[in-house]
Amino acid sequence: MDYLALQGPCTLQGSIEISGAKNAALPLIAATLLCDRPLVIDNIPDVADIRTLLKLLGKLGSRFTFEDHTLTIDNEEITNTTATYDIVKTMRASILVLGPLLARFGHCQVSLPGGCAIGQRPIDLHLKALEQMGAVIEIKNGYVVATAPDGLVGTRIIFDKVTVTGSENIIMAAALARGKTELINVAKEPEVVQLCEVLQKAGVEIEGVGSDELVIHGTDRQPVCFERFGIIPDRIEAGTYLCAAAITYSTVTLERVRSDHLDAVTAKLQEAGCRIETEGDSMTIYPAAKLRAFEISTTEYPGFPTDMQAQFMALATQAEGVSIIEERLFENRFMHVSELQRLGASIHLKGNTATLNGPIQLLGADVMATDLRASSALVLAGMAASGVTNVHRIYHLDRGYEKLHEKLKKLGADIQRLSE
Repeated sequence: MDYLALQGPCTLQGSIEISGAKNAALPLIAATLLCDRPLVIDNIPDVADIRTLLKLLGKLGSRFTFEDHTLTIDNEEITNTTATYDIVKTMRASILVLGPLLARFGHCQVSLPGGCAIGQRPIDLHLKALEQMGAVIEIKNGYVVATAPDGLVGTRIIFDKVTVTGSENIIMAAALARGKTELINVAKEPEVVQLCEVLQKAGVEIEGVGSDELVIHGTDRQPVCFERFGIIPDRIEAGTYLCAAAITYSTVTLERVRSDHLDAVTAKLQEAGCRIETEGDSMTIYPAAKLRAFEISTTEYPGFPTDMQAQFMALATQAEGVSIIEERLFENRFMHVSELQRLGASIHLKGNTATLNGPIQLLGADVMATDLRASSALVLAGMAASGVTNVHRIYHLDRGYEKLHEKLKKLGADIQRLSE
């Protein structure tokens, strides 16, 4: 098993390119199940979650090649509509095949999902919506067994709470449904918007893209035909490297970013004292004279993303004053706190709120990653700490960050990937 060894403190300098967004690529790869012709997708990040989903599609009968961030895939001859436990257990996003499989074939079995242990993320909203569209849903032996032999039927669906994967699943299902589907309280994340835009270009009429209310006119089980497209830049990867620059008091330039997707993140970095300049798809962060404490509350887009909470907690250890971080979306997403405390961080937890006193001189230690974003937070803290920090269980990192240690090394970090 690999781990990362960091020698800190370090200073970064230079520029790196941001990869395609994992969270956009996953639903769009699942959406290829709505198509029965070969298609090409560019700028797909080469990370473990992508490989896992492609392995799943391969078991369903997809034929594909994935080279140099370009996926060519053909789903004409899908021979299987069962997504098995051995794959789904490793990645919760596998549930995204449920909507398109059911919409196109009228039946499927999908194992109940796994993924990061950051709290309960039930799929009941997905299932309830599909039932409203006429599906019969049963849970048998750990599988969602869904049937709609006459196809799904458009209807009015109100999500009880904002759900990103739930929105994506039902958008894909509605694309091939019969008639009009109205979706209320839809997630507005950039990944959801790109899914809608790609489906629009494939011939699906969708009204209200970018808002929390969509009207989708389905094709009545007629497969769609995708044009070639590329995945949007990863806003969470970009935010992580911005925090890496901020915590090390460095000047770093990011290439191939969408600054409009990062407004909530850059606003907090500016509040902390950093200066950020944007030109086209390039963004440069300049260090604060002295990092200032800040307050954040995670919420749905366009608010502050829960996927950046851990990285900002690492940053808060170096900010002067009392920082307050409220996690409002997942009840178990503070598992990185005890690991940051091993490095010397002063963090007090009460319920879903963490209070940090800074700045604290962190000291290198052995720490263990507990989920994808917590992993990156420990890497950031290790770059600010004095001495050697070893970050273990980095298979979590591999799920969502492409060549993180290589990109950090290019910027000047003293970081190595080693085997236990």
